[in-house]
Amino acid sequence: MNSAPARHVLILGGTTEARRLAEELAGAPALRVTSSLAGRVAAPRLPVGQVRIGGFGGAEGMARWLREHQVDALIDATHPFADTISSHAARAAADVHVPLLALRRPGWVPGPGDRWHSAGSLAEAARLLPDLGERIFLTTGRMGLATFAHLTRQWFLVRSVDAPEPPVPPRMEVILDRGPFTLEGEAELLRRHRIEVLVTKDSGAHATAPKLTAASAAALPVVIIRRPPAPQGIPVAETPSEAATWLRTTLA
Repeated sequence: MNSAPARHVLILGGTTEARRLAEELAGAPALRVTSSLAGRVAAPRLPVGQVRIGGFGGAEGMARWLREHQVDALIDATHPFADTISSHAARAAADVHVPLLALRRPGWVPGPGDRWHSAGSLAEAARLLPDLGERIFLTTGRMGLATFAHLTRQWFLVRSVDAPEPPVPPRMEVILDRGPFTLEGEAELLRRHRIEVLVTKDSGAHATAPKLTAASAAALPVVIIRRPPAPQGIPVAETPSEAATWLRTTLA
């Protein structure tokens, strides 16, 4: 008697949650899991199982890939700020009639006494900085540094996984590192570099949250860049376990 073929699940990954979901699904005999990484990081942390690296060629290219590889369910577990790929996933899933789930960890919430300034974009964050301080700890990644390149009075400490490319702020020091980070390490970094303002995206990751605690303890202002809105009508899970439960229900 022939058994039913394994159902194919595509995870759009690159996040801790995506890797944990791939691990959770790895032992399921009825599933075939492929994780897709954008390829923007030189040495990414690879999930278990089958991995593809690179773009799809827009929503049309992703829809074509879903068809050709007979994908039964799509999980968008990309970074909360990867709004382009999330938009493409929503369009591709609708075109091919493949069920889609967004896996998004919760955002950060300010605590008592936190001095948070909300910004809707990197450009808005850059406009806020002249009134907040001159020594900036910038943890928004290497891709958007051109937005701050016109700020010649401020000094920037930039932390990213890979080295940034110009244009960049003229007064800048770069730290190549990736989380998780410790509270003690973040507090020492703020003290050693005499940081006056922290700029970060609302990624919501536990691995990078200690910088917020350290900034709060030092009474520093924090510019928090708000997440772009998720595509409308897409169900959302906050944890890999919730995503696995949705998948079992969807493919039942």
